[in-house]
Amino acid sequence: MMPDQINAVAPSNPLMDTAWTILEAANDLGDSMTVEVCRRVIDASLRGTAPAKSDVNVIFKFFG
Repeated sequence: MMPDQINAVAPSNPLMDTAWTILEAANDLGDSMTVEVCRRVIDASLRGTAPAKSDVNVIFKFFG
């Protein structure tokens, strides 16, 4: 499922939007660890559960 397809079925979620953006950047950089973190955050958001705090911390620190 592509990000634009998810947006069509899921309400806006700033954390998930940020995770998608970072996922794309991490893919471009070859950062497999961050890619996995982003996938876990996105999966948790789609399931309606809270992502792990450690994963959220990685998301917030990606550009820092």
